[in-house]
Amino acid sequence: MTQDLFRENAYLKECTATVAAVGAHGITLDRTVFYPLGGGQAGDAGLLVLGDGAEIAIADTRKGKDEEGRATSEIVHVPAPGQDALLARLEAGATVTARVDWDRRHKLMRFHTTTHLLCHLVPQLVNGCSITPEYARLDFNMTDPLDKEELTAGIARLVTAGLPVQVGSITDEELDANPALVKSMSVQPPRGTGRVRTIRIGGKEHIDFQPCGGTHVANTAEIGPVVVTKIEKKSATTRRVVLGFASRNFPGNAELHPS
Repeated sequence: MTQDLFRENAYLKECTATVAAVGAHGITLDRTVFYPLGGGQAGDAGLLVLGDGAEIAIADTRKGKDEEGRATSEIVHVPAPGQDALLARLEAGATVTARVDWDRRHKLMRFHTTTHLLCHLVPQLVNGCSITPEYARLDFNMTDPLDKEELTAGIARLVTAGLPVQVGSITDEELDANPALVKSMSVQPPRGTGRVRTIRIGGKEHIDFQPCGGTHVANTAEIGPVVVTKIEKKSATTRRVVLGFASRNFPGNAELHPS
């Protein structure tokens, strides 16, 4: 089992860890700050720094799988190709520093939090999601048209409001009693521990509250200028909203991030 430090504190940029195993699929540590691909959010990249200062580049992070292909509680750090000599030096029991690519992670946090704002602005079930450092998208189960400028303005309003983003949890029983908290049709909250991690935006008078295992910023003001770049009709019952970071000359950028 890998201790997932990012669940409680998404702002941890690095940690000291012990190598649990080095296998064909990657490197497993006893604990990590690296988020594994899941819930639509891309896995983290970064470095594993060895005791002598040598660095192993990590290109991706995935959940471990058992022999039958089922997800385990281990997190696997996937090295970039061309590092065989360094990997040959790595053995179970070695101490390393796991250092996440913070610029990339922070973009993922900003986009992921924005998708929660979209869930407030478009109160429909989600049947698809992808969050990358370059863009994010949500697929909504709906037939009505959506307006790109209206959604962009709505996001900007919620960003400038500076709403707190809080990590919490509810029991499995509480989730069963409130099934409407689950906004996704394609991804169900992980169970098994008796409690389900939640994200609340806006404090007690929240605008969004739902189970979520991803990484997020602590306040919506930290998102910065994000715009809806495209709205697509993917099917008769699906509307896709694509998000991107605004350019420096985006109207309102100065107000969001004064120099």
